Amino acid sequence: MTSAKTVPGPDGQPVELGPVGQEIVFENEQVRVWEIELEPGRSQPWHHHLNPYLVIALETADNRIDSIHGGDPRLVHEPVGGVVYRDPGEIHMLTNRGEDRYRCRLVELKCLGENDKEEQ
Repeated sequence: MTSAKTVPGPDGQPVELGPVGQEIVFENEQVRVWEIELEPGRSQPWHHHLNPYLVIALETADNRIDSIHGGDPRLVHEPVGGVVYRDPGEIHMLTNRGEDRYRCRLVELKCLGENDKEEQ
């Protein structure tokens, strides 16, 4: 996993990066599975994905993804059972902009990220 790291935020002030999710619910050498739950208006703090990952929505929501580099936010609707694949790299914040609680499982593919790099 990652240790706390500080990077310049959108306003130039230092931002300490948080974890990818709120709770690790499963982990082995190949994958790490996080639980994420956000009430309406709540955010997962700035974080950095070092591994490719899948997001599996358990409860639907309308979310906003803000990049630490600024620019227009991405507005995404995640339906129950929806699955999204994302590459690693971007530092971002996730905010539930909907009226319902959002809950998902985020599956980090360590075998294609941090563990793959250790072998090189």
